[in-house]
Amino acid sequence: MSKTALIAGFVIAIIIVGIAAFYAGMSMAPSKTTTVTKTVTASGGGGTVTVTKTVTSTTGGGGIPSWTPPSKVKAAWIYIGPVGDFGWTYMHDLGRRVVVSLYKDWLEMTYVENVPEGKSKDVIETLISKGYEVFFTTSFGYMEGTLDEAKLHPNLMFFHCSGYLRYKNMGTYFADLYQTYYLNGLMAGALTKTGHIGYVAAFLIPEVVRHINAYAIGAKEVGEQLGKDIQVYVIEIGAWFNPTAARQAAQTLINQYNVDVIAFTEDSTAIIEYAEQLYKQQHKMVYVFSHYSPGYSYGPDVVVSGQLVRWEVIYADILGKIKAGVYTPYNLENVDYWYLLNTGAVDLGCHIYENGSVMHINPKYVPELKKIEVTDKVTGKKMSVYDLVQLRYEQMRNAPMELAFQSLATSHKYENITTIDIGGKEKVYKVAPIFDPFTGPLSGYKISSGAKVSIPDGARLGHDALWNMDWFVSWVRIVGKK
Repeated sequence: MSKTALIAGFVIAIIIVGIAAFYAGMSMAPSKTTTVTKTVTASGGGGTVTVTKTVTSTTGGGGIPSWTPPSKVKAAWIYIGPVGDFGWTYMHDLGRRVVVSLYKDWLEMTYVENVPEGKSKDVIETLISKGYEVFFTTSFGYMEGTLDEAKLHPNLMFFHCSGYLRYKNMGTYFADLYQTYYLNGLMAGALTKTGHIGYVAAFLIPEVVRHINAYAIGAKEVGEQLGKDIQVYVIEIGAWFNPTAARQAAQTLINQYNVDVIAFTEDSTAIIEYAEQLYKQQHKMVYVFSHYSPGYSYGPDVVVSGQLVRWEVIYADILGKIKAGVYTPYNLENVDYWYLLNTGAVDLGCHIYENGSVMHINPKYVPELKKIEVTDKVTGKKMSVYDLVQLRYEQMRNAPMELAFQSLATSHKYENITTIDIGGKEKVYKVAPIFDPFTGPLSGYKISSGAKVSIPDGARLGHDALWNMDWFVSWVRIVGKK
């Protein structure tokens, strides 16, 4: 057994012992049974339903309820967009379909698509009236409504995607793509001829700002070595799914700002298809990096790479732990998944083959990326951009020890520890990836005020700084905002 596996095993064993001790303490404490009758009026879905429900709970020491996993777990997903958007909602629904098939012996499910953020509470109440007990709410704007529902229904479980508010029966989860956006940026900086790179953003929330910055950092790392003045131009369209607005933003970036590379956060294939049309009809090349889903088939001539997300990695873990009795409606306050490249929940790529393997980079562009030579700023070695992308990919992906800290709010502070001194002949043991794009020196400005931001040389931003990012690096310009 490797040293990495051995130490990781010790960490897992400690976690298991802690959980066992927690439940042992509950089972040994004096118990108390309480019966409560509650009437709930649920609206939405075309009508109103009134349900009277009697709940009996048994509490252990300190009034903490005991909990027995149900024989059938009834889970519901709530989506901001259509399941066919081929972006955020599509990939969440793909993850749902995977776990439903995997856990078909005991998992019952449903989903509701196209739910406006102000209507999430009504939809949750309707689903509760139908007997659903576990809820996944998958848009940032659902956060407060999900918390309200969690407080109203203490015996049910709620998991909110991309948020930061938690409660005893409400956890949070996210699979973040900033590392893959950085890798996309390396290729963008190599391929651009003008040095002008575009980004179409749905909203400039911290998640999207983080991704734009990582993309810009990668582009500058390569581009400036090739004598290019890298500038990243951003248009915010004010919608997660608006193909018309996305296409118009891409047109503006290309025609007014001489952009020849585009990445985006908008849940359609509109930008990819527009770039493919330009290539075929006008012989104009605009390189594109697909978003969330495998967009290669929509633009095989223009899609270079992209980011892929596998929500099923998180959904399988959460639902498996519910069925095993590890997660209950009374211990979710510190459940906070922050899954990165090392977890398998995200990946670099633009296409998934029938056998399940991933096209990390469009084969059309591999020869060109192999011809462009740069210097690795970390080691000083010369290599092709293709090899640099592969090197960074492995450097960020190879961090198995970090996984132990990526699902608990109380453990995120350990994720930023690159190495620890454990003594003995091993002495230095690696924890976090040996490379992270958000390592100083970096300079930028606050989006709201323009105030200067400076990250010192060698300083690496941790979870909280990344999660709350509200500033852009200095070579990013907002040229359109709704």
